[in-house]
Amino acid sequence: MALLPILQHPDPRLRQKALPVTVFDASLQQLIEDMFETMYDAPGVGLAATQVGVMLRLAVMDCAPKDAPPERQVLINPEILESSERIDMEEGCLSVPDTNEKVPRFNRLRMRALDRNGTPYEIEAEGLLAQAIQHEIDHLDGKLYIDYLSSVKRERINKKLRKQRQVA
Repeated sequence: MALLPILQHPDPRLRQKALPVTVFDASLQQLIEDMFETMYDAPGVGLAATQVGVMLRLAVMDCAPKDAPPERQVLINPEILESSERIDMEEGCLSVPDTNEKVPRFNRLRMRALDRNGTPYEIEAEGLLAQAIQHEIDHLDGKLYIDYLSSVKRERINKKLRKQRQVA
């Protein structure tokens, strides 16, 4: 397994729409394991393939509480079928480091995806899991959580990130 470099905003690859996964081979399995390792190391609760420069509709997540056993989830070619109960939720992103803002998300949803072997499944999710699913699907569509913010808040975050890059 290997840690993968996580792309940072404003890298233009984060704005690309990912392509559907069609091949379920050993290299896909390795990518999934590398993404889990990278996500846990970051640390985060989700990671989209586009965040590591792979333009495939693939995301990994683990929304289990810190003291609980892992709840690894693989989402391949995910799509939201139903959503309800729009609320503002505090959110951050590994590609937009050291920032958190409230953004509108659906608190409940039903999603369909393929697992790591290409087997279709559906789940109903709420709370953090629903939020993470929406966040990762946004990545696969070339969207960042900061796109939901006002232009003033986005510019403040962009200014902060530019300053951090100058220091590094």
